[in-house]
Amino acid sequence: MRPILMKGHERPLTFLKYNRDGDLLFSCAKDHNPTVWFADNGERLGTYKGHNGAVGSCDCSCTPLSLSLSRFGDQSAKLWDVKTGKALYTFVFDSPARSVDFSVGDKLAVTTADPFIEKTSAIHVKRIAADIEDQTDESVLVMKGLRGWINRAVWGPLNKFIISAGEDAIVRISDPVTGQEIMSSRDDDNHKKQITSLCLSTDGSHFLTGSLDKSAKVVLGGGQDASAVTTTDHCAGKFEAKFYDKAS
Repeated sequence: MRPILMKGHERPLTFLKYNRDGDLLFSCAKDHNPTVWFADNGERLGTYKGHNGAVGSCDCSCTPLSLSLSRFGDQSAKLWDVKTGKALYTFVFDSPARSVDFSVGDKLAVTTADPFIEKTSAIHVKRIAADIEDQTDESVLVMKGLRGWINRAVWGPLNKFIISAGEDAIVRISDPVTGQEIMSSRDDDNHKKQITSLCLSTDGSHFLTGSLDKSAKVVLGGGQDASAVTTTDHCAGKFEAKFYDKAS
C-alpha cells in the first residue's frame, strides 16, 4: 500500500477525523482552517473558513453537517455545511473549548470546555436542530466541576452514556440525562499521566485511550467496568488513538 502525503495546512495539525463512510478525511490545525480531503487519493476538497483561532477538534454527521471547534481564539464551535463550506451556526463558550462529538442519530453533540480563571472544566451537551433556523446556543446538560482539562468526551453505544478522559488520567462514564457519574476506571488501570486521546470502536464494544505516559490502552465499553485489557507501550510518548483491523 502506497502512503499518501497531504499538504495544505500552514501550522501544526491538532486533529484528524474520517467521516462515517470513510471516504472523506477532515483535518484540524492551528492555522484556523479545518480542511476536508478525499481519503483514497489525498486530494483536497476545500477548507472551512470562519474560526479566529487554532481549531482543536471536529466531527462529521451522517447528514451533510460538520461540527468544528476553536479552542484557543474565538472559543466557539461551528456547524458547517460539508458540501458548500458555509458556516451555519456558531456555539459560543465562556472558556476555551477542546473537543466535539456527534451522538448516534446526530440530534445531540457533546463538547468540552477548559477551566478558565474561576471557571472549572465542563462537559456541554447541545441539541442539534433538524432545521438550522431553530438552532439555539442553549446547553441541554452541563457537567461542571471535573478536575483539569477534559481532552476528549465521546458518546457511548446508543447514546446511553458519555465517556470522558483528560488531565487526571481517569476514564469516566456519565449519564447523559442527569450528568451523574456512573463509573470510573480503577486506580490500578489508570494511565500514569494525562490521557490525550480517546476513540470509540464502531460497534461500541471497546475504546482506545492514548496518554503522555507513552502507552495506549484498550478499554472495555458497553457499560461494563472500565478495565484495561491490552496495553501498548512506546518510547516516544504523545500517543494518538487510531483503530486498525481487528482480524488482521
